[in-house]
Amino acid sequence: MALPQLGAWVLDELPRLNQGILRDEVAPSVLVDALHEVVLPHLPLPDRLSVPEAQQLVVNLGFVGASVGRHYQERTPGGKDTPERAFEGLEAGTGQIPFQRYFAALADHTGTGHDHRDSYASLVRWNVGTVEVRLGEQTVVSMPGVFSDGRTRTYTGTSGEEHFFALVKKGEAVEKAVNDLLEPLADPETCWACPEPMARVRTAITLLGTLRQLFLDFAALPPEHSMPPEHFMDVFRQFAVHWTPGDIPPSGALDIEGLKRDFLLGIAIPDYASHVRKLFPGLLTEERAILEELMVQPTLPQRVATSLGVDLEKLPDADPADLRRLVAAHPVLILWYDILTAHAKAAGSHLMLSKKFLFKPQRQRDAEGIGDHALVSNRSGTTGMTETYLERLTRARRDHVLAPLHRAVAEVGEGTPLHAVRSDMREIPPVGVLLVT
Repeated sequence: MALPQLGAWVLDELPRLNQGILRDEVAPSVLVDALHEVVLPHLPLPDRLSVPEAQQLVVNLGFVGASVGRHYQERTPGGKDTPERAFEGLEAGTGQIPFQRYFAALADHTGTGHDHRDSYASLVRWNVGTVEVRLGEQTVVSMPGVFSDGRTRTYTGTSGEEHFFALVKKGEAVEKAVNDLLEPLADPETCWACPEPMARVRTAITLLGTLRQLFLDFAALPPEHSMPPEHFMDVFRQFAVHWTPGDIPPSGALDIEGLKRDFLLGIAIPDYASHVRKLFPGLLTEERAILEELMVQPTLPQRVATSLGVDLEKLPDADPADLRRLVAAHPVLILWYDILTAHAKAAGSHLMLSKKFLFKPQRQRDAEGIGDHALVSNRSGTTGMTETYLERLTRARRDHVLAPLHRAVAEVGEGTPLHAVRSDMREIPPVGVLLVT
C-alpha cells in the first residue's frame, strides 16, 4: 500500500471499523486482518522515507496502534497489564518488522525525538492543518500540520473529534503567540518601562483573553458542534491506552506552549518541575531542552521585580498605602499584574472544560452507581492528573507573586494618572484564530 493510499485508509476505513467494533457489529479480528493483509505488508523501510513522510506515517500508524491497543485491552481479561501483547504478530514492511519496532524506527527517523507511540505532537500538531493567529491583518503565528489534504485524522470519523483536535491546536497556537512575545523579555538588557516591552505585554494580555474565550465558546456550543461529554469519556479518551506499561499516553498536559508559559510567568508549586519532568518521555527533544532551560531561570516577574528593586516576599504583608505608592512609583507593575491575572483566568477556563467534559459527568456517574470506565479512568487525566491537582495548579496561578497588589491596582480606574498604562490596550488589533484548510 502506497503512503497516500494508507492515508486514505486511516481517514476513512479505520474510523468505520472502529465504529463497527465499538457497536459490536464487527469483530476486532477484522481490523487486525485488514492490517495484516492490506495496510502493513508493503510499507517502506523507515530510512527510505523523507522526514515529512515519516511524520505523516507516525500520525497514521499512531491511530492504528491506538485502535489495536484499545480493542485488545477492552476485550482481553488482564489486557491492561500486558498492553504490548496487542501488537503480537503485527508486522510492517517487506522485512516483516514487528509493529512496535517499526514504529520506533519511524519515530526516530523523524529526528524529533518523538516517543515510540502516539503522542500529543502527532495527534494534534502534526495531524491538524495549519492554524494561524492574526493581529488585524498580520499573521503572528502559523502552525502547520504535516498533511496538505486539509483533513484531520480521527478515531471514529465524528465531527466532534475533529472539533476537539482543532480546538486544542488553536489553543496551542495562541499560547505560542503569547510566548513569542514574552520570551525576548528575558534579555538582561530589557527596559521594562520602555514602550516596546510594555506593548509586548499588553498584546500578550489580549491574546490570553482570546485563549480564555476560545475555551469558553467551545464549552457553550451545543453538543453537535463541539463534542458530547459521553463521547469524550467513553469513546475518544478510551483510545489513550498504554502501548507498554508505564508509557505516557497523549494528553493536553503535553502542550509545550502551556508548560513554557508556566515557567515564564511562574507557578507557586514547589514540585512543579518534578511533575513536568515525568512528562518528558511524551515530549519532543527540542521541547525537553527548552523546558530544562526555563526551569533554572528566573521567571519574568522575578526579573521585573529585581530590576525595579521590589522585594516580592514583602508584598503579602505590605500596607495598602505602601502598595499604592509602589504602583505609583512603578506603573509597569500594573501590566505585569494584569498578565499574571490573565494567565490564571486562561488556566481557569481550561479547568472549566475539564470539569464540563470529564470530572462533573464522572461524579454524576459515581453518584448513580455507574462507576468508572474499566479501560482509561475518567477520574483523572490520561497522565494521571486528578481534578484536585488541576484545581491546585489553577489556584497557584491565581495566587501569583503580584496578587497582593490587587487593592492598589483595583483603584486604577478611568481618569486616574495610572490608567494610561492600560489605555493602549484599545489600540491592539483584533485577534483572529483560523484553521486554514
